[in-house]
Amino acid sequence: MSDQIKFIMDSLNKEPFRKNYNLITFDSLEPMQLLQVLSDVLAEIDPKQLVDVREEMPEQTAKRMLSLLGILKYKPSGNATDMSTFRQGLVIGSKPVIYPVLHWLLQRTNELKKRAYLARFLIKLEVPSEFLQDETVADTNKQYEELMEAFKTLHKEYEQLKISGFSTAEIRKDISAMEEEKDQLIKRVEHLKKRVETAQNHQWMLKIARQLRVEKEREEYLAQQKQEQKNQLFHAVQRLQRVQNQLKSMRQAAADAKPESLMKRLEEEIKFNLYMVTEKFPKELENKKKELHFLQKVVSEPAMGHSDLLELESKINEINTEINQLIEKKMMRNEPIEGKLSLYRQQASIISRKKEAKAEELQEAKEKLASLEREASVKRNQTREFDGTEVLKGDEFKRYVNKLRSKSTVFKKKHQIIAELKAEFGLLQRTEELLKQRHENIQQQLQTMEEKKGISGYSYTQEELERVSALKSEVDEMKGRTLDDMSEMVKKLYSLVSEKKSALASVIKELRQLRQKYQELTQECDEKKSQYDSCAAGLESNRSKLEQEVRRLREECLQEESRYHYTNCMIKNLEVQLRRATDEMKAYISSDQQEKRKAIREQYTKNTAEQENLGKKLREKQKVIRESHGPNMKQAKMWRDLEQLMECKKQCFLKQQSQTSIGQVIQEGGEDRLIL
Repeated sequence: MSDQIKFIMDSLNKEPFRKNYNLITFDSLEPMQLLQVLSDVLAEIDPKQLVDVREEMPEQTAKRMLSLLGILKYKPSGNATDMSTFRQGLVIGSKPVIYPVLHWLLQRTNELKKRAYLARFLIKLEVPSEFLQDETVADTNKQYEELMEAFKTLHKEYEQLKISGFSTAEIRKDISAMEEEKDQLIKRVEHLKKRVETAQNHQWMLKIARQLRVEKEREEYLAQQKQEQKNQLFHAVQRLQRVQNQLKSMRQAAADAKPESLMKRLEEEIKFNLYMVTEKFPKELENKKKELHFLQKVVSEPAMGHSDLLELESKINEINTEINQLIEKKMMRNEPIEGKLSLYRQQASIISRKKEAKAEELQEAKEKLASLEREASVKRNQTREFDGTEVLKGDEFKRYVNKLRSKSTVFKKKHQIIAELKAEFGLLQRTEELLKQRHENIQQQLQTMEEKKGISGYSYTQEELERVSALKSEVDEMKGRTLDDMSEMVKKLYSLVSEKKSALASVIKELRQLRQKYQELTQECDEKKSQYDSCAAGLESNRSKLEQEVRRLREECLQEESRYHYTNCMIKNLEVQLRRATDEMKAYISSDQQEKRKAIREQYTKNTAEQENLGKKLREKQKVIRESHGPNMKQAKMWRDLEQLMECKKQCFLKQQSQTSIGQVIQEGGEDRLIL
C-alpha cells in the first residue's frame, strides 16, 4: 500500500498535474479533495470530465466517474457485494477505493487517453428494434454505422502513418536540398542564356531547339502508342493461339474418342464440378464468412491492454479444461453402440478429408497445367518474334550456342575498352570543369580584393600591360627595333598607366561614398527588420490564441448540435411508440371483431393458447411413452434373446450337417464309433 501511495504522489507531482504533495499532505486530504484529485486525473484522460466536484451532486459525480471507468474497462477486485461497496466508497470518497483507481489510471495514462478518445466514436448507440422499423430511423442508424466504419479505417491509416517513420525534420531537409538544387539549376539556366545570347541568330536557334523538343516528345508518345499496340497484338495472338489449341485438342478428342468414353469423361467432370459447387466451395465460403465475422468483431472492439490479454488467456485455459473434462466424462460413459457409430463417423470423416485433399490436388494440377501451357505458348511466340523460326534442336542448337559464346567474348572485350575510354573521358571532363571553376573563383576573388583595396580594374590593366609587353617583345623580335624605340614605348605605357590611375581615383572616391551609404542603409534595414519580427511575433501569438478560442467554440457547437440531433431522434422514437400505443388501444377498444383480431394483444393470446394446447398434447404423449417404456424395453430384450437363440440353433444345425457329410456316428455300449 505504501508503494502504491508513493507512486500516486510522484505521478501527481509531475507534469501535467504539479500538485506538490508529500506523504503527510496527501494522506491528510479530505474525501471531497480526493474526489477532486480523481476528477482531475480523469479530466486529463477525457477533457469532458473537467468539473468542480463541489458544484456537482454526489450521485452525479459517482455516475459520471463510474461511466468513464466502465468505458476504460476498470474492474475492481471482488464479487457483487464488493461492487456495491465500491460504488458507496466512490460516492463518499473512501481512500481504500480511490487509491487503487488512481494507481491504475496513472500507470497507463497514454493508453487510456487513446481508449477514451476512441470510445467517443466507437461506442455504438443501441436503438430498439421497434424504432428501427421506421425508415428514417433505420437510414439514420445505417449512416451512423457507415460513419463509424469510416472512422475506424481513417484511424488505422493515421496509426500506420505514425509508425511509418516520416519525420518533419527529414522532409524539411529534403525540401531545403530541393530548393538548393532549384537555385543551382536557375543559375545554370541563366549562365547558359548569357552564353547563348552572345551567339548570332540565337532566337532562331532557340526556336529550332523548341521544335526539336516538341518533336522528340511526339516521337516518345508515338513510340509508347506503338508499344501499346504491339502488346495488344501480342495478347490477341496469344488468345487466338490458345483458342486454336483448345479447338485442336477438342477435335482430336472428338476424333479419337468414342461416345461412351466422352459420356464417361463428361460424367466425371460433372461429378467433380458438383462436388466443388455443393460441398467444397460452400464450406470454404462458410469458413471465410466466419473468419471475416470474427475479424470484424475484433476490429470493432477497442484496443486491449496487457492485463486484458492475460484475463482472456486465463478464460481460454478454463474453458479448455472444462472441454477436456466433458470429453473424459463422455468417454467414460460411452456405450458400445455409440462406439461403433463413432468408428463409422471417423471412417466417414477420413474419407471426406481424403476426398477434399484429392479434389484440391486435382484443382492445383489443372491450374499448373494451364499455366505451363500458357508459358509454353509465350515462349514459342517470343522465339517466333525474335528469329522468325521455330525452336532449334540438336546440333543446330549446339552450333548456335557456340556462335553466341564467341560473340559474347568479343562483345565483352569491346565493352571493356569502351568503358575504359568513357571513364578516362569522364575524368578529363571533370578536371576541365574543376580547372574552369578554379579559374572563375580566382578571378572573382581577385576582383573582390581589388574592390576592397579601392583599385578595381588593376588586374585588367596589368593583363593589358602584359599583353602590350608581349606584343612589344614580339615586335622587337620581329622588326629589331632599337633601344630608343623601346624607351619611348615604355614611357607611353607609363603614361597610359598614370592616366588609368588618375581616371580610377574619382571612381574610388565615389565607391567610398557609396560604401558609407550602404552601411547606413543596412543598419536602418536591420532595425526595421527587428521591429517587424517583434510585431509579427505578437500578431502570431494573438492569432494562435484566437484560433484556440475558435476551435473550442466549434467543439462546443458540434457538441450542442449532436445533443440536438439526439434529442430530436429520441422525440421521433417516442412519437412512433405513442402512435403505435394509440393504434393498439383503438383496436382493443373498438367493437369491430376484425379490428380486435388485428390487435397485438389478441394475437399474443391466440399464440399463447395454441402453445398451451400443443404443450398439453406433448405432455400426454410423454406420459404414454413413459408408461410403455418398461414393457417395450422388456419386449426388445426378449427379441434380442430370441435372436441369439435362433443364431445358436443355426450354428448347431450347420455343425451337425458338416459332421454327417464326413461320416456316421454310432453309439453302442456307452461308446461312440465313427464309420466313414
